[in-house]
Amino acid sequence: MTDHKPDRMRFTHFTSFAPAGPPGAMWNHPKARNFDYTNLDHWIKLAQALEKAKFDGIFWADVSSVHDVYQGSYATAVREAMQFPIGDPLMLTAALAASTKELGFAFSANVIQDHPYAFARRLSTLDHLTRGRIAWNIVTSFQPSAWKNLGHDTIGDHGARYEQAEEYVTVLYKLLEGSWEEDAVVRDLDRRVFADPQKVHAINHEGQYYRVPGIHTNEPSPQRVPFLFQAGTSGDGRAFSAKNAEGMFVYAHTPEGAKKVIDDMKSRLAAEGRRPSDMQFFVHLNFIVGSTEEEAQRKSNEADAYLSSEANITFSSSTMGTDLSAMDLDTPVGDFQTNALQGQFKALAEAAPDKAWTFREVVMSMTSSRIAGTPEQIADTIEAWQAAGVNGINVGSVTGPDDTYDFLDHVVPVLQERGLMQKEYAPGTLREKLFFGSESPSGPRVNERHPAASYRTSNVLAT
Repeated sequence: MTDHKPDRMRFTHFTSFAPAGPPGAMWNHPKARNFDYTNLDHWIKLAQALEKAKFDGIFWADVSSVHDVYQGSYATAVREAMQFPIGDPLMLTAALAASTKELGFAFSANVIQDHPYAFARRLSTLDHLTRGRIAWNIVTSFQPSAWKNLGHDTIGDHGARYEQAEEYVTVLYKLLEGSWEEDAVVRDLDRRVFADPQKVHAINHEGQYYRVPGIHTNEPSPQRVPFLFQAGTSGDGRAFSAKNAEGMFVYAHTPEGAKKVIDDMKSRLAAEGRRPSDMQFFVHLNFIVGSTEEEAQRKSNEADAYLSSEANITFSSSTMGTDLSAMDLDTPVGDFQTNALQGQFKALAEAAPDKAWTFREVVMSMTSSRIAGTPEQIADTIEAWQAAGVNGINVGSVTGPDDTYDFLDHVVPVLQERGLMQKEYAPGTLREKLFFGSESPSGPRVNERHPAASYRTSNVLAT
């Protein structure tokens, strides 16, 4: 029996349609000040540079409301531009589709911001416009203000949010996979028949959260269901991912911590009747590149001067669901429970099993982790994550897009030389590109082991 040679790594650029990007990125750093997030030309330049470097995609982090738990106010988030203001990443994806040919686009969208019937229409439209290059990161919103602004009295508890998400994706699967048969669209000019009504079906969904009686508004797109990411690493999140996700973002502070999550997920995948290779595991890492280790560390130290501790605490208060302004930050986390992002704390527990981390350390780890080094040292670090079972890196930035361009110019050639990164794109849709060369190669659509496949008309008729 021969050992399987590790596949190449996947690389996405992690950012937000916002002034500062995700937490830890700085809108006020000198290198970031020339980037105008509302200027489409800036995004086109970045997207084309990523495509030239053969990145797999851009990944948009997103939130549906302002972070307003800290001091019971949105003032700090607004003043510090902490993921705010923030635009719609699906609109930006549509705008960038024509300026790229191979680059994928992954976006976060939570299950309360759009009804699944309307969201299915947006997904199919984007999948058509990009020729099958989109991915959806399935999110259950942790922000009480988002729930209230979208008409809910209060946020659902953690388990109920995943229960609703399960029904949400079921409605999407029925619409995207089951409503239109493979040969429903005929475009017969002589008979004046665009599509055969006998091959377009109502889904007749009646559930606890949604009622969708009718047919999908769009003809089938290249992928039908976009490539599916999920980032929940709580118990509920892992169960949901094992059933539905094709890519999972792992919260881990070390390769060893990531391996624990990945080993657990492979067992869960098997229990769902799926293969371990049906899922790709990504981690988020920030990099600061220098020609020498000393230069990289100097650049990292200089960047610290532009960090805002209050902005970090604002973000952490929101994700923890706890106002940290009223807490001694040197208090150990211990057995702290939250109705917000539970996966963050599960990752911390696995990084520090004695639960000795303080809230201050949690804040710093969630917003300012970074790797500073030479291109070769960074490649060594990525190899260590690959050895732990990680398949992809969500590459963030600290000082704005300049960090990303440094990575493209100096680290990518080293990664490609080592075989860690692709030199050319595989053909096909984003799903085909991401699974190309893996132990579970895929066509443009979810494979037969995925629950969405059970709603295809051919499978429904066979049961």
